[in-house]
Order: sequence, then C-alpha cells, then structure tokens
Amino acid sequence: MILTTEEERLSETFAALANPTRRAILARLAEGEANVSQLAEPFDMTFPAISRHLRVLNRAGLVTQGRQAQYRPCKINAAPLEEISVWTEQYRSIWEASFDRMDDYIQQIQNNQKDENADD
Repeated sequence: MILTTEEERLSETFAALANPTRRAILARLAEGEANVSQLAEPFDMTFPAISRHLRVLNRAGLVTQGRQAQYRPCKINAAPLEEISVWTEQYRSIWEASFDRMDDYIQQIQNNQKDENADD
C-alpha cells in the first residue's frame, strides 16, 4: 500500500501522540510556550530524552522551536491536530449510532426492571 503525503502526516501525528510523555508535553504547550528546561521539569528523565520527544513532536509538525539568542522556546502547532479531527469526523456517524443502540438497550433494561418491580 502506497501512502499519500496526507496519510503519512496522519500516521506520523498518531505515532507522536501514542506516547503519554509527548501528550503531556503538548498539554503543557497548550498553556503557552516553554523552553526545554520548563518542559522537562515534571518528568523524571534527562534533557536528551526530552529532546528526543521534542524531535518526534517536531517531525510530526506538532511543535515548533524558535531561537532567540540562548533561549529556544517551543510552541504547539495545532494544524496536525485539526487534520486528525477532520479524519476522525468521517467516523462520527458510526460511533454515534453505536451510542444510540447502547442508549436504546439501557432504556429497554430499565423499562424491564420497572415492569418487574411493578409486578411485585
């Protein structure tokens, strides 16, 4: 199977998001820019390890790193997250139909329990 550029970007984004540390880094960056030291604070890992996570996020286009003298601020780039949102939207009707069937089933069980209690 040959992947298109769009499919490759989605795969890279999903792969980057598969790691809980990288998701936590993105959550922190959603609050505002931060440098590597600030991003490393809550984790028990080395700067090189955090830098590797940032490289993966950068490659997926989820993070950009600027350069201001010695300061290298990281910022979140939401565009790849929007692409995921667009991709998942095509499946919305499937999961909503599933939830609707589950709601119907729960309602049926509750009605049966009410009927049984009324008979007692």
